[in-house]
Amino acid sequence: MLPVPARPPEPTAPAGLSGGPGDGDPLALYWDFYWAVAEAQLAEWLPARPARVLDVSGGAGRSAAQAATAGHTVIEVLEPGPPAPPGPPAPHAPHVPQPPHAPQDRPGPHARNGHRGRPPGQVHRVIADSGTLGFLADGCVDAVIAENRALSRQLVTEAAVGEIARVLRPGGRLLLSVDSLTLGMALLAERNYWAHLSDVPAAEVLLIPWPDGTITRCFGGDQLRELLVDAGLDVEWVRPRTVLSPSTVEHLLKRSPGTLEPLVRTELTAPVGDDSLGVQLLASARRS
Repeated sequence: MLPVPARPPEPTAPAGLSGGPGDGDPLALYWDFYWAVAEAQLAEWLPARPARVLDVSGGAGRSAAQAATAGHTVIEVLEPGPPAPPGPPAPHAPHVPQPPHAPQDRPGPHARNGHRGRPPGQVHRVIADSGTLGFLADGCVDAVIAENRALSRQLVTEAAVGEIARVLRPGGRLLLSVDSLTLGMALLAERNYWAHLSDVPAAEVLLIPWPDGTITRCFGGDQLRELLVDAGLDVEWVRPRTVLSPSTVEHLLKRSPGTLEPLVRTELTAPVGDDSLGVQLLASARRS
């Protein structure tokens, strides 16, 4: 295992990789697709009735605003200091994509309120440590969103998931995204750490350094399931964030920009199969 610092700084995306449509990002169309998929997945997952939702995604995404727009009361936990971005793209690994900042200034195609006639809820922001949640009582929230690879930034993920399970009411649900083993292996390969690649399948904990020195914890599907079960949660499903590759999405959207919505529907209806695909895993679990 590579040596890693005990307390890594919050990751910072390098300049020029914000992923906006006009900043020269070669994967700009893919990021439009990525965030549309993320919004659609969250819209399908959110509770059908107004609920109290805890969001520990870090403040850089738009999941808290989307949940409030759908009529839920949201407690959004913001870490002290600047919001954490969704992860630094490796400067020397252009084919290992990591999402840029979620668009803040315009709703995506699936960010609309999915419950017609329901008034929007509110977002209550709290500056606190998202890994401890000591300000919340046991069983006080109906759902928890840990998007934006938040639990990969919590290197002692077991403790963070244990806290999430504690504050969930029985029957409450958790939606989370983490970096995958696929991403970790790609980062090691891009930096020519070939000797470490053979250790990845047997590693109980895989901490991978980005070129800028920040750390991400990567998970395989079985490891993620075990983590959730050990915290007392029942796993509903684990799947890649996206099955379609960036090159496929870029090709289709350049040829026909109107295919964005059909491509998103393709992702939503894809069977939950090989979770080794993709650079991120998405999972849903329920407290028993």
